[in-house]
This record gives sequence, C-alpha cells and structure tokens, in this order.
Amino acid sequence: MAWIYLVAAGVLEIGWPVGLKMGWGADGAKPLWLGFSLFCIVASGALLLWAQRTIPMGTAYAVWTGIGAVGAFTVGILAFGDQATTMRMVSIALVVAGIVGLKLA
Repeated sequence: MAWIYLVAAGVLEIGWPVGLKMGWGADGAKPLWLGFSLFCIVASGALLLWAQRTIPMGTAYAVWTGIGAVGAFTVGILAFGDQATTMRMVSIALVVAGIVGLKLA
C-alpha cells in the first residue's frame, strides 16, 4: 500500500507546478489554479508522509521527486510547448533509470 501512496504523491507532485504555471497570467492571479496548486502540495506531502512509514526516507523522497520531475517535464512538452531536445530526453531517461533502480533495490 505504501508504494501506491508514493506513486499517488508523485502524481500530485506534478499538479502543483502546473497550478503555479496556470495561476498567473497577463490579467493577474487566477485563484482557482493557485488553490489547485496548494491542494496538490498538501495532498502530495501527506501521501509522502504515509508512504515513508514503510519505505525508507531516501528512497521515498527520490521516487517522489523523480515522478514529479518526469511528469512535469512531460506536461511541459505536451501542454506548454517546452523543447524536447535529445539532451533533455536522455537526461530525463537517466532520472527514470534512477527511479527504477531505487525501486528494484
């Protein structure tokens, strides 16, 4: 169950930078997006707390941030037009390899 909490925490970790990105525009603050971001931060942290009761802290934190980083990277490319250069793709693949390695260890 701890790994389910950890993966859910990682997915929510993707939500808060998206909420921050969408939470401010040319016309000022967008409270619903900022509220979404705050919700994701709190819920992600709570799920990480529950996951760390069983999973070692270093592993849980690395997996949590890794899922968030890879997810935010992917959303950035798909939704916001971020560049998908070869170097960026190789670098994110190394992050994924690290996450898999930690899960297997």
